[in-house]
Amino acid sequence: GILILSPRAVERLETYTPAWPLPKIFRLTSKGKLIEGIFVGETINTPSMLCVEDYIVALKWAQAIGGLPALMARANANAEAVWDFCDARPWFANLATDPATRSNTSVCLKFTDPRITDGESFAKAVAKRLEKEGVAFDVGAYRDAPPGLRIWCGATVELSDITAMLGWLDWAFHTEIDGLSAAA
Repeated sequence: GILILSPRAVERLETYTPAWPLPKIFRLTSKGKLIEGIFVGETINTPSMLCVEDYIVALKWAQAIGGLPALMARANANAEAVWDFCDARPWFANLATDPATRSNTSVCLKFTDPRITDGESFAKAVAKRLEKEGVAFDVGAYRDAPPGLRIWCGATVELSDITAMLGWLDWAFHTEIDGLSAAA
């Protein structure tokens, strides 16, 4: 990231002491003076060596399967499976109606069945069913997004896991919609 401070901002940093403690990552001063090292690339916190090693392993894996083209192909295949699933069902659609704006990694979806009167509750119930069965976690739509699901289709996900989850999604939808019909 880039941090640009005016002389006035530097002066304020050096003269203002917050009434509460700041996490180390947000501290730009020490003993009333700007920490110059932050602006020349010194690390603020020591990165975990386990994280660094994990990243090296991930990069080696990516290189071994064919690099960026292979990673992109995996994400595309995962997203295609979800899109095909949606296309085959009248009750489900991609949130991005224009195919050119669809994400191939964080695929956002919406329920379109007219029997659903409370989309947010319905989507949460489906997501909860999937989580309870241990087949999909954190698939609820973002808090500020329209009600629905979001499925991670990135290159680190196996296509077989996506297709297995889609079968469970079909089951979760029908279980919830049958519950709505029975309550009516």
